[in-house]
Amino acid sequence: MAKKRGKKYLEIAKLVDKTKLYTASEALELVTKTRTAKFVETVEVALRLGVDPRHADQQVRGTVVLPHGTGKTVRVLAITQGENIDKALEAGADYAGADEYITKIQQGWFEFDIVIATPDMMPKLGRLGRILGTKGLMPNPKSGTVTADIATAVQEFKKGKLAFRVDKLGSIHVPIGKADFEVSKLEENFKAFMVEINRLKPAASKGQYLRTVAVSLTMGPGIKIDPIALSKEL
Repeated sequence: MAKKRGKKYLEIAKLVDKTKLYTASEALELVTKTRTAKFVETVEVALRLGVDPRHADQQVRGTVVLPHGTGKTVRVLAITQGENIDKALEAGADYAGADEYITKIQQGWFEFDIVIATPDMMPKLGRLGRILGTKGLMPNPKSGTVTADIATAVQEFKKGKLAFRVDKLGSIHVPIGKADFEVSKLEENFKAFMVEINRLKPAASKGQYLRTVAVSLTMGPGIKIDPIALSKEL
């Protein structure tokens, strides 16, 4: 059954030509005009890549620091011990500790958005693999969330560092800002993310790498970007 859309959404949707592939600048200019919610919506990017994530050599996973952050307050949990607890808290972590937080998570506590751990804590975190893994929260060196330099990692993620990973369908979804951001800031965030995606193109990826690229607000219609033209710009 088709999803029933509200009157306001249908009016806004008329602004978007579903048959057109926009330039990145056009799409980001337009996306800020598609606000329908009473809250400040998030600007999201959705990609489909020409990769087969079932193969280890076609995984696309990494991090990027957005120049202007995401506009979202990120709650950081640092799993560490000793003097690193104080370092993490001084750097801006919302929570920092070891066994007490591992126990809380086992009991169903999830009042955080990202987990950063020091390498010495990974053996203990292993028992949370199934719990954190299904939510995409398990620390991993490739995403910058397992590091000996806990303070720097906390600072970067609090400022808007993104960790992303291709899903089993070859798609990636990330936030790049808020609807009330200046368009120029959205463009700079978008470019930083896409440059990193392009840099991470697996050698084993064949054919067109960027298959589909679209931007949208949380509650708004998708605006398609020309992936071929975008590839030439990166």
